[in-house]
Amino acid sequence: MVNNIESTVISSRVRLARNLADQPFPNRLKDVRAARQIVRSVFEAASCVRNFRLSWMDVVTDTVAQSLCDDHLISPGLAANKRCGAVLIADEADDAASGSRYSVVTGEEDGAPKGKFSVMINEEDHLREQYIVKGLNLPYAYLKISAVDDELSKRLRFAFDPQLGYLTACPTNLGTGLRASVMLFLPGLTRRKKMNKIIRDLSELGHTVRGVYGEGSAAEGYMYQVSNEVTLGVSEDYILSEVQRTVLEIVNFEAYARKDLASGGRTADLKDACCRAYGILCNCEKVSFREFLRLASDVKLGIALGWLETEDFSAVDDFIASVRPSNLDVLLDESLEPFERDAFRAQKCREFFRCVTRAEL
Repeated sequence: MVNNIESTVISSRVRLARNLADQPFPNRLKDVRAARQIVRSVFEAASCVRNFRLSWMDVVTDTVAQSLCDDHLISPGLAANKRCGAVLIADEADDAASGSRYSVVTGEEDGAPKGKFSVMINEEDHLREQYIVKGLNLPYAYLKISAVDDELSKRLRFAFDPQLGYLTACPTNLGTGLRASVMLFLPGLTRRKKMNKIIRDLSELGHTVRGVYGEGSAAEGYMYQVSNEVTLGVSEDYILSEVQRTVLEIVNFEAYARKDLASGGRTADLKDACCRAYGILCNCEKVSFREFLRLASDVKLGIALGWLETEDFSAVDDFIASVRPSNLDVLLDESLEPFERDAFRAQKCREFFRCVTRAEL
């Protein structure tokens, strides 16, 4: 059986908001040429640090933009900025293959977890730097993105006030400009109807709970983001430690909720639902993403409760992301009809779930 943290914490992300000194914030930046020059300046500075790939929002297709949103590398707000929006993306696996010198900057060791960098340019702020890594790894994620931020600050002059810290478009990001967020899988607390209380309690502690895609989004597939709300008057270490501590408490609450689910009077019904979901995904001929997500979430719950088995719980989450409509279209480099997409998704499901998961013997 997978452990509680592994089956509850999906990923960690640290994001830094930065603006260039002597430049209007993006919402007041009316000169498109000046805005596009900001993109070029940031790309030139970032290219000295890592092998970033530059994508302009007016060049990428809507499908690719949606795929980047689905992978949490850009926000819907940036995707909509066709005038001067852009993103820099770097995958550590690519850097390792190309012999990137960035490992010298961070002192990273072989075997360290690999994540993804992205720098959104001309979203709400001039720069939104972020690093995403699997599991509960907030200090590591901060180490990685902070190293990039330090190098960028040598080449770009950030707007900074001695009293207020980093100046940002939204006052809630003033100070450190740091948002630490963790993606959690919480079927137990959701099914036990405990999430509303959790959300209220966390709000009183200076944290916020959002859906899969941040503010205003739904908690699909029992997935929630927990992040800090306060960035002013506190240190980066304090933010990271408080979010990490809070997440570990939620992991414990979720473990108790799952135990209740597995020992209640309707355990047989729940086990049947999880195993039935596994059977459908191993044998379906077509499946919409909405139905797939519901079934895959039940399979994950079955794994967490020990009724189904897998050697790599995170592989299931990677697979869920890979069969989103936008990612299937990008994979095949064409815009599929819904029925074609549902059939292709079913084929991928049969291949994946038969090999990666299995029913308890």
